[in-house]
Formats: sequence, structure tokens, C-alpha cells
Amino acid sequence: MAETTARRVRRAPRATATERKNAAAALQRALDRRDNGGHWGHDAPHP
Repeated sequence: MAETTARRVRRAPRATATERKNAAAALQRALDRRDNGGHWGHDAPHP
């Protein structure tokens, strides 16, 4: 049982550059929404 768990954890040893970029973009959008108080929507004009 333990060895199955260990094998499953190492299934994706490292994220690809694209995955890292997508994660960074999603994180940035989440932070932006939080910092703006959620004012900026999908179609809101940007400053």
C-alpha cells in the first residue's frame, strides 16, 4: 500500500514551463481580484 502511494506521488516529477506559466497567471489573476476588491470583471475597462 505504501509503495503504491509513493509511486503515485512521483507520477509528475516536475511541472512543465507551460504548466508553471498557467499556474502563475491564475495566481496573479486571483491576487489582482483580491487587491481590487473584485471590482474588475471579465469585461471591465482597465486603467
